Amino acid sequence: MSASTTPWTHDTVLLTEAVDALAIKADGAYIDATFGRGGHSALILKTLGPNGHLLGVDRDPQAVAHARTWRDERFAIRHQAFHTISDLPEASIDGLLMDLGVSSPQIDDPTRGFSFRHDGPLDMRMDTTRGQSVAEWLEGATPEFIAEVIRDYGEERFAVQISKAIDRRRQERGPFRTTLELAQVVAGAVKTREPGKDPATRTFQAFRIFINAELEELQQALAASLRLLKPGGRLVVISFHSLEDRIVKQFIAAHSREVVDRRALFAPAKALPLKSLGRVKASAAEVAGNPRSRSAVMRVAERTEVAL
Repeated sequence: MSASTTPWTHDTVLLTEAVDALAIKADGAYIDATFGRGGHSALILKTLGPNGHLLGVDRDPQAVAHARTWRDERFAIRHQAFHTISDLPEASIDGLLMDLGVSSPQIDDPTRGFSFRHDGPLDMRMDTTRGQSVAEWLEGATPEFIAEVIRDYGEERFAVQISKAIDRRRQERGPFRTTLELAQVVAGAVKTREPGKDPATRTFQAFRIFINAELEELQQALAASLRLLKPGGRLVVISFHSLEDRIVKQFIAAHSREVVDRRALFAPAKALPLKSLGRVKASAAEVAGNPRSRSAVMRVAERTEVAL
């Protein structure tokens, strides 16, 4: 593998914990569904034997460009959203890893429009080659819909106030173009905030999740995992906020709890296709070295022998 030429660096969260959770088989087939800058993928390849295979998936053109500098016959990269793994053959993989959210290069590069701390174009698309930017969406969205997005995807209690402030700003000065323009309007509408948290945090999260359809993509990829994983294969998902983690937690729970038919109380419980292996959080040492790992929650499940 060659080194990255990008100036933006990324500290991979729960690196060894995630790869350990995959229980790598030397000749296994694995998917890193959120390649990013390849931290997890690099360690997976170190653990795999010469006959193993790893597919990386990412919709960020910069991440894909970095992946294409790697020289390893066991590795391939797809420039697609990760829900597209559903087109792979049934029971074809031994492990699936999803590290959700935004990578450090996306946040730190102002030109990507994810950050409320540095001015840049109000974009937030993970794949800059397709779809609407946040600026384009805000230009035509109704105040009611903007409030709904902020409330549902940002869990923001000031959603209506922020939406009204955004609408006033559009009427007075025209469309939003930059991240700081939006952050300043949000800050003026949010009267209180948790200590140390920027007033724009939840609104930016909401717009990013919405514009990239992140929750819908996660739900589709989780559903696909049941079909793709071989018996004994591992599902490993790292989430960074409660909306994602709730979806993952509920999915694993729904497919790992034994179901008892109350109409036949003495019949054996029906086994389900997943076995929950619990959750892991970043250690104190990791949080001290990488504060962005503080909110990370990793959930792990194993595919059982039960057919769908």
